[in-house]
Amino acid sequence: MESVRGRKNCSALALVSIVGARPQFIKLAPVCRAIEAHNNSGCSPCIDHHIIHTGQHYDREVAELLFLQMEIPEPDHNLAVGSGSHGTQLARILARLEPILNSWIPNWVVVYGDTNSTLAGALLAARLKIPLAHVEAGCRSEDLGMPEEQNRVLSDHLSQLLLAPSEKALNNLHREGIGIENDPRRRRTTMVGDVTYDALLQNLRFAEGATEENLQQYGLRSREYYLLTLHRAENTDNPDRLQSILEAASSLDLPVLFPMHPRTKHCITSAGISMNGRLLPVAPLGYLEMIALEKQARKILTDSGGVQKEAFYLGVPCVTLRDQTEWPETVELGANRIAGTNRDSIREAVRSNHISEWRKAAPYGDGKAAKKIVSELLVSAAH
Repeated sequence: MESVRGRKNCSALALVSIVGARPQFIKLAPVCRAIEAHNNSGCSPCIDHHIIHTGQHYDREVAELLFLQMEIPEPDHNLAVGSGSHGTQLARILARLEPILNSWIPNWVVVYGDTNSTLAGALLAARLKIPLAHVEAGCRSEDLGMPEEQNRVLSDHLSQLLLAPSEKALNNLHREGIGIENDPRRRRTTMVGDVTYDALLQNLRFAEGATEENLQQYGLRSREYYLLTLHRAENTDNPDRLQSILEAASSLDLPVLFPMHPRTKHCITSAGISMNGRLLPVAPLGYLEMIALEKQARKILTDSGGVQKEAFYLGVPCVTLRDQTEWPETVELGANRIAGTNRDSIREAVRSNHISEWRKAAPYGDGKAAKKIVSELLVSAAH
């Protein structure tokens, strides 16, 4: 990649998106479409967009399927960092990413969400003095013991452009001194909405076309099953928590479809936990298959922030298998129950009634977040 910053008579704005895991691929897709729409409009400057995939998501087939289904351009680089401890992943990403960014030096580095890829991209952009934009800024679970929370907070405090998905997230940033009137670094904060909502709206009709086929494949009927996703280290790396969650799920009154993350499968096997009862473990699903099955579920049980939001948008009640959430609006509006990991509390949360009025609420924008993100990058670069 050739450096564009400082090149005379160049009207292109150079962006690098750094992604590495499934939720980030989903967030990236609408941004790619918004960039393409901007470039096709003939407006100046054009955007020269490059994608770096860190390879943090190490199930290659699933990652490639997501890129294909969501029509994301092929990454310019795949760092292939794979699995490992947090320190190992961060070190690999930093070492492999640095020469790429050093040789190109774009106008913006854009990071997404709260993974180790997010933090590594933010750290390196800051060290190389490249302007940094954070998509999904300001989300807080208020638990600094969580790696994801650490990644969010550090990335936000290193960013110059903070793109919040909700007013509550925007207020979190202001509370921490980011983007307020006397912010010494003059960082810009703005509420653009949630790109995950963009992605769902752009893909839902394609997903719905395969719904009946998906249900038949697993012997399920609409609204007569639960959907379980489980991947966060706080749950999978703790055998007692993992067993408690799976025991609760297996004892529910309907079948529980369980697409297993490769790392979760490894943890279950290593802990010697058997899956029986109502659990239906299956291989990881593509994005379209996943949202089709989410929409038809009676309820969704998850420790994923992204799946909590998808349940909210699809009008499906959610039970969160954690003690807190970075998406508190879903709880306040009655769409989401925080169940923790206790077997009895999970079963009680599944049995409880959810408020239906949340389906009229729109705390995360209007489904046009990606267009607003691109506009903010263009305006901020001009200043």
